[in-house]
Amino acid sequence: MRRTVKAMLGLAAGVAMQVAAAQQPAQQTPQQLSPVEQRIVAEIRAHAPQALELLRQSVLINSGTMNQAGVRAVGKLFRDQFDELGFKTRWIELPSDMQRAGHLLAERRGKQGKRLLLLGHLDTVFEPGSTTPAWEPQPGPDGKVTTIKGQGVSDMKGGDVVIVEALRALQRVGALDDTRIAVMLTGDEEEAGNPKSISRGDMVDIAKRSDVALSFEGSITGKDGMAAATVGRRSTAFFELEVKGKQAHSMGVFGPGGYGAVYEAARILDAFRQQVVEPGLTFNPGVILGGTEVSFDDEHSRGTAFGKTNVIANTVTVKGDLRYLDYGQRDRAQARMREIVARSLPGASAAINFRDSYPPMAVTPGNLKVLEQYSRASQDAGLGPIGMVPPESRGAGDIQFAAPYVDSLDGLGASGGGAHSPNESLEVASIERSAIRAAILIYRLTRQD
Repeated sequence: MRRTVKAMLGLAAGVAMQVAAAQQPAQQTPQQLSPVEQRIVAEIRAHAPQALELLRQSVLINSGTMNQAGVRAVGKLFRDQFDELGFKTRWIELPSDMQRAGHLLAERRGKQGKRLLLLGHLDTVFEPGSTTPAWEPQPGPDGKVTTIKGQGVSDMKGGDVVIVEALRALQRVGALDDTRIAVMLTGDEEEAGNPKSISRGDMVDIAKRSDVALSFEGSITGKDGMAAATVGRRSTAFFELEVKGKQAHSMGVFGPGGYGAVYEAARILDAFRQQVVEPGLTFNPGVILGGTEVSFDDEHSRGTAFGKTNVIANTVTVKGDLRYLDYGQRDRAQARMREIVARSLPGASAAINFRDSYPPMAVTPGNLKVLEQYSRASQDAGLGPIGMVPPESRGAGDIQFAAPYVDSLDGLGASGGGAHSPNESLEVASIERSAIRAAILIYRLTRQD
């Protein structure tokens, strides 16, 4: 039975409240790990220095999305790790005209447990020549390094390291044998190559033959101090509004000359704001140009406009984004927006077009179930429960290409802050915490039918 956005958000909120309610008892109960799981935890803790060194090596290689050689070099570094763990690895090439380096794929093809897809990315927003320092350890009051600042430390080379360390611990205790795990580290997450049907085609194919997808974007800590993971992310889509009016002398505005294109655009945008309202739905007019001569350069996202104050403008161009929780919400929003556009002021007309980019990661019962299992693993390890990140509070990510086909969870990576800025940072201790949580979850999922 199809669920509405409101019903799904209510279900998600209910699960989040249950998880939060469990926080206090979980802190007072002993760990509930099996002997094998205890050994997994011990392996992760024993190799924390090696994890930090792997992070350092990866961060010191610039891998801005357009730096194809750098992305490939980071891919080689992580490929070596997966080769050592017994994965079959290959580099997925993309067509040269897409100007992207490609992706790393590592797979184990066994017969046991859930089929897992683990996602990360090799690229960062920091291209060669960036003035942001690559690697800056930040010591605490006792002189021990507690934070690392640098290029892509938390978005998301820290998450890539979490994947490797979780799998390495599982391999050391013999828990990877006969499992079915695929790891894809994309080389263009920060600016995915177009068409996405090609740049994400392999990911979609693997998702279709998987049972659970886990993505290792940075974990989030809420205001209450509880760690949180992502069960839903809104789509990234676009709208283009073209408005036309009758060019005439300004003294005739509101009369025979009509209202012109600018008033019509203002009417439409304000009606969107007031009448197209649903939880989790947003639309943002990012660029607007109006006058008697308008041009826009899509490739460079810039334009020009010419007009005079004594002339009624005949053209307005608006470029914006549209974010929604699921396709039902998209369809309702687009229908309502088209209705508003059609009710033109005298002397004006308008047309609106929509274009999808990233599919939504809808909040589903399956996603909530994976969150519940992840939270249980964290509590059993003595690391406290995991709450839910509101779907509207995260931007687009690779998990959204897998989510339409498989139960999914995001935000399993290391904790940090300041992503995409000179202040990007990572909490060193979070690598160990996240690797423990992920390893126990992976271990349990690969023991389930």
